[in-house]
Amino acid sequence: MRVQTTFLRSPLLSCRLNIADLVLSPQLAERFSYYGSTVVFTNFIQRGLPAGSTTGSVSNADTQRAGALGLGQRAATGLTTFNSFWVYVTPLFGAYIADTYWGRYKTICWAVVIALVGHVLLTVSAIPSVIANPNGSLACFVIAIVVMGVGTGGFKSNIAPLIAEQTSVGNLRVKTLKNGSQVILDPVMTTSRIFMYFYLMINVGALIGQIGMVYAEQRVGFWLAYLLPTVVFLLCPLVLWLGNSRYVKTAPSGSVLGKSMRLTMAAGKGKWLKPKALADPDFWEPVKPSNVEPSKRPSWMTYDDAFVDEVKRGLKACKVFIWYPLWWLTYNQCNNNLVSQAAILDTGGLPNDILSNLDPFALIIIIPICDIFIYPALRRAGINFSPIKKIAAGFFSGALAMLCAAIVQHYAYKTNPCGYSAATCDADPPYSPLNVWIQTPSYVLIALSEIFASITGLEYAFTKAPKSMRSLVMSVFLFMTALSNAIGEAFLPLSNDPLLVWNYGVFGVISLIAAIGFWFSFRQLDRDEFILNEIAEGNNLAVPHPQDKEANHA
Repeated sequence: MRVQTTFLRSPLLSCRLNIADLVLSPQLAERFSYYGSTVVFTNFIQRGLPAGSTTGSVSNADTQRAGALGLGQRAATGLTTFNSFWVYVTPLFGAYIADTYWGRYKTICWAVVIALVGHVLLTVSAIPSVIANPNGSLACFVIAIVVMGVGTGGFKSNIAPLIAEQTSVGNLRVKTLKNGSQVILDPVMTTSRIFMYFYLMINVGALIGQIGMVYAEQRVGFWLAYLLPTVVFLLCPLVLWLGNSRYVKTAPSGSVLGKSMRLTMAAGKGKWLKPKALADPDFWEPVKPSNVEPSKRPSWMTYDDAFVDEVKRGLKACKVFIWYPLWWLTYNQCNNNLVSQAAILDTGGLPNDILSNLDPFALIIIIPICDIFIYPALRRAGINFSPIKKIAAGFFSGALAMLCAAIVQHYAYKTNPCGYSAATCDADPPYSPLNVWIQTPSYVLIALSEIFASITGLEYAFTKAPKSMRSLVMSVFLFMTALSNAIGEAFLPLSNDPLLVWNYGVFGVISLIAAIGFWFSFRQLDRDEFILNEIAEGNNLAVPHPQDKEANHA
């Protein structure tokens, strides 16, 4: 009898198609709205109003670039970096609310309402009469991105776990098909595919939003570039309402975070000063209820042994994320400095910020290639391209992307009529004769690094987290981006002429160091991969406290 290892042919097959659509549609609409808006942030902040324009649009695309506030490249990099920092800090709050009080679905619904308010304020900041007062426009813009960030954080930390929970793969098992053959259903491979196509939907939304909005910015003005994403975002509450009775929902399980912290502190009592304390096989034994006499259990010890193993697994997952902030520094260049780099090259009349769409475009092409051809070929060849290997490869690819960006910047300075003052050049033409498409290798390599590092990080956060803490562990993964943006603020002095070659070079070296450091830190987790995935689901309310028994008996 033939037995083969397999997984769901599509990440949507284990749930009804209409349910899958009702989860993925809000994700696509939200990413369309978010990226469609943020793609024009750099021009809106950095460049002033073009001559004769009141909306930020241009009359001559060959020599003019869209703009509004005219605060310069450093201010644009600073504010876009703050925006990225903020939208990856707020998921911690959104995850805590979901895991402890509201559940994922209700938290997502309220997050959508808050983000919608932010989109409306963003549109107001770009109305011509408001742009005429740059200080007022800037104030409205900043308030808008703060409000949007709260909503985006609540959405991001919960939408991926909600999508993954619509499947019902269970643990690794053998299934007999109708034709009598047997297959091994691998939940890890299935989850991997779910997050690959989840990421694909993110980039479909991002690509459509970004291409449309850069032309809206260039030809009509920033008010339209912010209004259209707001209109599309209105689909989110509608679709969520339609799916209310159809989603598979996980109820909140109480204060899991507090209980997990207590058992971790109790397990480490007297051990924290010892090297590699967490690696000690007996580290968690003292806080397993089976090893504690009922009369000596503290009041918060109302979980079972499996829950302790789950917390152990969750901490291992969070530990893997430590190197991510250094890699995110390279990805963040797509949102600011690479957009500014395009502005000093020959765009052939294209908006300078349209080149950033090469990243989602490359992802849409490469993700199916990896899923259908590359990953299966590696498995057939007996090559274990494990999550740890993928993440290290992603960090290395990010370093190569920065090397390409540094080379482009060097030759842009060399051929620009204003030399090392390229960003403020007033020559005719004011840009280098180098074609803007030479940025393509940087964006493609960044896209490849996202597939290996970002998608795998999402997968790792979901599969290694306790079921009751999936939103929280996912938010810890997202929080690494916030830390990266905080670190990025320290490099702002490099994000200006004539230091931009150093800017890309430094980030490339940092990403290379992250690749090497990550591999040597976590390569041993490859051998524990199967064990970590098969830990039983725990119960944090399974073991009643002895005093409760006495009270019930009385």
